[in-house]
Amino acid sequence: MGLFDRIKRVVSANLNDLVNKAEDPEKMLEQAILEMQEDLVQLRQGVAQAIAAQKRTEKQYTDAQNEINKWQRNAQLALQKGDENLARQALERKKTYNDTSTALKASLDQQSTQVEAIKRNLIQLESKISEAKTKKEMLKARITTAKAQEQLEGMVRGMNTNSAMAAFERMEEKVLMQEARAQSAAELAGADLESQFARLESSSDVDDELAALKASLAPATPVNQPLLPAEQEQQPTSQKSNEAVDSELESLRKQLDQL
Repeated sequence: MGLFDRIKRVVSANLNDLVNKAEDPEKMLEQAILEMQEDLVQLRQGVAQAIAAQKRTEKQYTDAQNEINKWQRNAQLALQKGDENLARQALERKKTYNDTSTALKASLDQQSTQVEAIKRNLIQLESKISEAKTKKEMLKARITTAKAQEQLEGMVRGMNTNSAMAAFERMEEKVLMQEARAQSAAELAGADLESQFARLESSSDVDDELAALKASLAPATPVNQPLLPAEQEQQPTSQKSNEAVDSELESLRKQLDQL
């Protein structure tokens, strides 16, 4: 398409469809279809005119053939009547129509070729228009989809996505910090509980050792000293206590040796 044809199409589209944009795709497609349909109308008119001219030429050719046949009969009739001069004139008239018929036949053949060519062009143009209409609908659908996608992308660009995502990230950070504090508190509580039990165990060992140490430092009763009745009653108990103390002392010695 040349530059002037392009400018003509743009101007025609603006005038026919009252659009502000010079090359709106939908309007340009509509204008292209309109131009092709206008060409189709003109081509059909051309085909009709060519066929009409062909019909006139055929009639003229037929009339010339009839005149040839007529003057051929007149020439024969004149000879039969003995009028050779009249027969000659009839043959001269026949020759004139014969020349006319030859010219008409050549013109008729040419017109027939032109009409067949125009008919083929007409069929091709009709096929192209049908194909163009189908493509137009497909392109219009694609244009609609592209516009919808463009609007959607514009809406997405218009949204404050960065700030929204930043807010989500801040909330996530807060949740992570709160989870970390809760986990730390749980670990500290567990450690404190373990330390309390450790102290209890340690104090129990110290108390046991202290009791054993006190028992070992208590004054022992002389061997030859007679026991009082009350002491005699308490002697088995004291012996058991001394045995326990001795056991504790032995245990203490072993612990000291292991240090």
